[in-house]
Formats: sequence, C-alpha cells, structure tokens
Amino acid sequence: MKKRTNFAKPMFVMMIILTIFALAAICKVTSEVLMPVTMAVLFSCVFEPIIILLKKKFHVPWGIGIFTIFVIVIVIVTALIMLLSTSIQAIAEAIPKYTQRLNVVYKTIASLFKLDYNPDLSIFSNLWQQMEVRQQIQNFVLTLSNSVISFFKVLGLIVLFSLFFLVEMRYLREKIEYAFGHTGSGEGRVSKMITAIIEQTTRYLSVKFTVSVVTGILVFICLTIIGIDFPIIWAFLAFVLNFIPTFGSIISVLLTSMFGVIQFFPQPGPMIAIFIIMVCTNFAIGNIVEPKIMGRNLGLSPFVIIVALTFWGWLWGFAGMIIGVPMMVILKIVCENVDFLEPVGILLGSYIGPKTETKTESETKTETKLT
Repeated sequence: MKKRTNFAKPMFVMMIILTIFALAAICKVTSEVLMPVTMAVLFSCVFEPIIILLKKKFHVPWGIGIFTIFVIVIVIVTALIMLLSTSIQAIAEAIPKYTQRLNVVYKTIASLFKLDYNPDLSIFSNLWQQMEVRQQIQNFVLTLSNSVISFFKVLGLIVLFSLFFLVEMRYLREKIEYAFGHTGSGEGRVSKMITAIIEQTTRYLSVKFTVSVVTGILVFICLTIIGIDFPIIWAFLAFVLNFIPTFGSIISVLLTSMFGVIQFFPQPGPMIAIFIIMVCTNFAIGNIVEPKIMGRNLGLSPFVIIVALTFWGWLWGFAGMIIGVPMMVILKIVCENVDFLEPVGILLGSYIGPKTETKTESETKTETKLT
C-alpha cells in the first residue's frame, strides 16, 4: 500500500502540470473567444456592486440597473475615445516640434557624456545608431498597435458577454446554493467557499477599478495645472498601468517624466514638479490607499507579477498583460479558500502574517451564547 501511495503522489503532480500546459495551449489557440469572455467576466465583477447598490438604495430593478450602467459606460468610453483620438492626432501633427525639442535634449546629453553625434542625421537616426534598437522599437510599436486594434475589435463582444453575464449574476449565488448547498458533508461548505471566492474577487476588481480611475483623474488634474501637453493621454496611461502593481506605476512615471523633459527642457521647475507629482500620486494610491481599502493579504509577490506579465502577455498580448495580475489575484483568492491549495496561495502572496478569518453568523451567535 505504501508503494502505491508513493507512486500516486508524483503521478498526481504530473497530471496537474500536464493539465496546466494543456489549458495554456487551449487558451492560446482559442484566444479570440476566451479573451473577450474573460474580460467580460472581469468587467461584470466590477459593475455588479454598483447594480446592487442601485437596487438597495434607490430600488432600481436589476434590468434597469444594468441598462443604466451600460449607457453611462458607453457614453464615457465614447467621450474618452474621442478625446484620445483628438490627442493622438495632435501628437502626430506636433511631431516636428517635439523632434526639435528632443534634438536639443540629446545634444546636451551627448556633449555631457561625450557621445557621438552626427548633425547631418536626424535625432532618431543618431539614437538608433548609438543604441542599435531601431528594430526592437519598430517591433514593439507594431505589436502594441496590433494589440490595441484587436482589443477595440473585440470590444463589441466584451460588451455583449458582459450584458448577459450581469443578467446571469443576479441568480448566480442562488444557483450555487441550490447546487452545492446540500452536498452532505460540511453543511454546504462548497457553496460557502464558492460564494466567498466570488465576493472577494468582486471586491478586489471593483476597488482596483475605482482606485485606477481616481489615479487617472488626479494625474489629469495635476498635469493640467502644470501645463503639460496631452494630459488626457498620460491620465489614461496611468489608469491602465495601475492594474499592473509596482511595475505599471514605474512605467507611467518614467514615460510621463520623459515627455516632461522633452517639453520643458531646460526649465527645471516643471520637470521636477511632474516627476514629484507622478511619484507621490502613484506611491500614495498604490502603497497607502489601496492596501488600506483591500487589505495587505491581496498583495502579490514581485516575482509572481513578472511571471504573470510575461505569461499573460505571451498568451493574449497587451490585453493579457493588463488582466494578467488581476487573474493571478483571483487565483490566489481561490487557493486561499481551498484547503489543499492554501500553501500555493501563501507562496503567491507578498505578505506573511496571521490569517484573518471571517466568521459566519452562526459561529458568532454560538460564541455569544457561550460567553
């Protein structure tokens, strides 16, 4: 019997590994279908608390609540797309101006660090000649643009899937209770576990979305006051990259600060102000406000974040990089609510501390009676 047990454990681990590889291959092949479905589920988890709030506070029926949310979202997204397209068009028209500004910055840096500079070539030719990254830049821009275009192509599918999933979420908890509430052992333990996973996931996504929106609004207001060009672009960038913990904020700060240097060089005041504002905003939101609202237990290890960005980026492109970290947080929540997967949840996290257990109403009543 011991030999069989010793043989069964490696086989079980091997089956799990093979299953993971098989699921990854399926996700890669069926990305055109699974990616919109996944994003629709995530968006539905963001909007469900708002619909519940409308129903409880203002007695708005579920269907009308969904319709109201979708109308508001469509109006906001349409306005945002129009603003972004106008800003991108303005950037394209202002390229000669920023090329001259970048030329001035590069001449100063070249003279400071004694780099070769050919005045007969353009600034981009000099940079590519020095750094030899022309092909890499072209490939990155092409990949990014293709990912953005493909995302907007599937936007209609995402909206459609979100609509039907939100309708389904009205009865989802009742279905889970009916399906798993009387499974014999544990008095509906499976039902409670699945409900806890859904509630924690919904809370995480809704808070993360709200915090990202607040970050974008603060960045927009501060950069508008300073007078940087195209503040809506940098605010939108801060909103999107806020879904990538730590590394997203660093990228947002660097890109915005670099543009500030190009626009305001050699004036030190605006350049320093932009850098300080971006750092303080991202630090305050990401390290103080967000952990206080969500709790530190939902944090991920930096190594896990890098792996998630690499894996999901390979799997679904730029959209995969955005949803990769939320997907890993959801995986961590699932692992923490399943007993035999709890060690995996601990390894995925960034915080080691006492586990906070939520007590059910029956347990609380029992303790009250005993005391």
